[in-house]
Amino acid sequence: MSGTDVGLALSVFVACAVEAVEALTIVLAVGTTRSWRSAMTGVGVALVALAVVTAALGPALTALPLNALRVAVGGLLLIFGLQWLRKAILRASGLKALHDEDATFVEETEAARAAGTLEQGFDGYSFLVAFKGSFLEGLEVVFIVLTFGANQHNIPLAAVAGLVAVLVIVAAGVAIRAPLARVPENAMKFVVGVMLTSFGVFWGGEGTHAHWPGGDAALLVIIPAIALFALATVAALRRYLGASAAVEETAVSV
Repeated sequence: MSGTDVGLALSVFVACAVEAVEALTIVLAVGTTRSWRSAMTGVGVALVALAVVTAALGPALTALPLNALRVAVGGLLLIFGLQWLRKAILRASGLKALHDEDATFVEETEAARAAGTLEQGFDGYSFLVAFKGSFLEGLEVVFIVLTFGANQHNIPLAAVAGLVAVLVIVAAGVAIRAPLARVPENAMKFVVGVMLTSFGVFWGGEGTHAHWPGGDAALLVIIPAIALFALATVAALRRYLGASAAVEETAVSV
């Protein structure tokens, strides 16, 4: 397995694990509060819908010419990666609240309890919430697997990495029957943002006939460079917030 394959598998695994944690929290909330059977039915229907989407998009992506594929995938990864990275930087600097799975679980549980009386049989609320959460988070998993896999012509490797990530998270959730609050999700999102952005820059450049010195080895420079830039941005924002707080305290004391 080449270094690019290892990077592909690790990137897909971490990104898919983050999405699986968020979907698991939603399903646990409605399942424990209202109806497990209806919630799991929603998950099952979502999986069928995702299979249809995958079957439709997979061949379409792999049929694109290589350069067009790399430009398209690179652009999409940059859009998603920069969004993830922006939010991660804001959270790490203190400008945005850290993502808290326990708090999300409480919010989803309270919403489920406020949704009305639970009747015997099929519970539409549990079904819809579980379906929506599983489908939307699963759609991002499908996107990550297909874009990474298609660009490297190794969809099977990307699919295995994504499947393993989902199975690990689901197994952990089933074992403890609680949201995985101890998973370092905020740090994982930071890493995913860096990886998606880095691969987006690399593949987008290749698609426009840019020549990266060293070929795939250029990723060993691009990834640390983007990570260092993101960390430097976090440090600068923290200093700015600290200086602003000091000015406000001075103004109040005067």
